[in-house]
Amino acid sequence: MAEKTRKPGDKLKISQRIDQRMENNPLRRKKRPTEWKIKGELFLNCSCTVFCPCVVSLGAHPPTEGHCHAWMAIAIDEGHFEGEDLGGLNVGLLVDIPGRMAEGNWKVAAYVDERATQKAYNGILKIFSGEAGGTTGLFTMLVSEIIGAEREKVEIVRDGNKRGIYIGRKIQGEIETVSGLSADHPVMITNSKYWMGPDIIAARGLKSRVRDYGRVWDFGGKSAEICPIEWQGPNP
Repeated sequence: MAEKTRKPGDKLKISQRIDQRMENNPLRRKKRPTEWKIKGELFLNCSCTVFCPCVVSLGAHPPTEGHCHAWMAIAIDEGHFEGEDLGGLNVGLLVDIPGRMAEGNWKVAAYVDERATQKAYNGILKIFSGEAGGTTGLFTMLVSEIIGAEREKVEIVRDGNKRGIYIGRKIQGEIETVSGLSADHPVMITNSKYWMGPDIIAARGLKSRVRDYGRVWDFGGKSAEICPIEWQGPNP
């Protein structure tokens, strides 16, 4: 029986195959590196039944359900985009990943704080699409389709060990940290190489519903996480 010859592309590592595929994709967003920085907090709730394996495996391990459906909330405490102040603005994301996080093909919708100026709005979309380069630059390879981007009233609540995001009836999410041995120190992973940041606090979904873009999701009781973030462009 003749041995099947593998194509050169099949011999590449997953990351190289993604890059090769996206480089030839005419829909790929091109990086236009610019000067930006945001500091604040990101928290999310996803469809994994136990703590998200992506954090430790850096996206190489499949989600517990084979796919990853999630909402993300970003509270920007301080930040700017090309000199435009972003401090105090909130951002919500709907994220639909068909398999392993690192293999890409994400579909994403963005909800940008209605209080943002036009320049801030444009800058936030460039940051979260990866176009602005820097920390989020990998999104140009991972995100295959931006299914929507709109201004909304994005309310974020951070109260002790609880977090919440409310975007009308589209996203209503509440999570709570997982208690550790010490009452004032929740379970967390530290010193990781995860793209969001080195310290990830484990949490679980309380009320967690998504109803938009044909998606109807409920992550109550599912995996959640909280991460302090400090991201920037390639030209700080």
